[in-house]
Amino acid sequence: MKKLTALLLSIFLFLGTMTCCAQKEESQEPAKAVNVIYLIGDGMALPQVYAAMLATGDEMTFSQFPYIGVVDTRSASNDITDSAAGGTALASDHRTKNGMVGMNPDSIPVKTVLEALKEQGKETGIVVSCYVTHATPAVFYAKEPKRSNYENIALQLAETDNVNLIIGGGRKHFNQRDDSLNLIERMENELGWKVYDTLADIDETCKKYAVLANDDHMPKAAERGDFLPRAVKTALRTLDSAANGFFLMVEGSQIDFACHANDSTWMMDEMLDFDYAVQVALDYAKEKGNTLVVVTADHETGGLTFPDKQGKYTNVSFAYSTGSHTSLPVLVYAYGPGAEQFTGWMQNKDLKAKIMNACGLENISDSIVENPKRFKAVKTNLDSNPNN
Repeated sequence: MKKLTALLLSIFLFLGTMTCCAQKEESQEPAKAVNVIYLIGDGMALPQVYAAMLATGDEMTFSQFPYIGVVDTRSASNDITDSAAGGTALASDHRTKNGMVGMNPDSIPVKTVLEALKEQGKETGIVVSCYVTHATPAVFYAKEPKRSNYENIALQLAETDNVNLIIGGGRKHFNQRDDSLNLIERMENELGWKVYDTLADIDETCKKYAVLANDDHMPKAAERGDFLPRAVKTALRTLDSAANGFFLMVEGSQIDFACHANDSTWMMDEMLDFDYAVQVALDYAKEKGNTLVVVTADHETGGLTFPDKQGKYTNVSFAYSTGSHTSLPVLVYAYGPGAEQFTGWMQNKDLKAKIMNACGLENISDSIVENPKRFKAVKTNLDSNPNN
């Protein structure tokens, strides 16, 4: 009898231990990201980041990220991508042809991470230092076969319900249009937007606003000052109250411009400006604890290297091999819930699924067509002009 009692007691103790372990494992399930801040340094690969470190003698914010991976940047049509195809891959699950915005190679519109998270009730924002209609911001909300269709892209932005706030340049595509439409007036009078010319005096409680702070791209970093990091702070203050969290895309747009020009001083200013914006995002994530920050690039620009022209292993100089893009892979840096997924070698089209998974959401990579008649017309236009 004593042996039976001891055996039963052992079984109960074992089952109790297993139950406690199961409860402990359940309580230790990975946290899910409520918010996502997705930062894209246009034209920025490791050479641009390290150039800024060499020039300043300081570590960049990038060194604070615990998880780093490598991203293959190729497009569906070329080993060297442009920003439209590169951005479309980063925003969706699809590589596409160079020049195409938010569409797969068959000109079928694809669902972006911004659109997918908006469907889940998250508020969304975009902050850039270029046109808000430029390739990288456009891929998150527009569907166009040709990235230079700025006025069509502006119209799609005005009419979308997927974007809560957008900040950048490109006002001329809204009020100096070939069709003579004053799209800003329509946005304010018919489409529920508040439109501003500056970051000052914004009603940050407004759930749908655009800051079109310049007719053209924003000025260079040396002239625009801290516009980009201030815009990120403004967007975060607005989105912070979102009941179901938010998605914010931030682009350091003019790193690419500077590298196209092979202008190291300009490039350095843009890198430091973008680094400041990344720090704003990272500080927010560290404070909140529920925010995933992902930093990457669409491609490298300029073929930047650091040779010693005298061959003495001492004097580093910056040298560019091209005024265009290269096929060099870029890095991805991640912090916050789900950040551990962003390591190893990955394709640019893999990032959307990783972000969705970090949020605890199933990633559905199906294509979407919001307006079949419109996109049938777009496809016909594309087919009739193969140079698009």
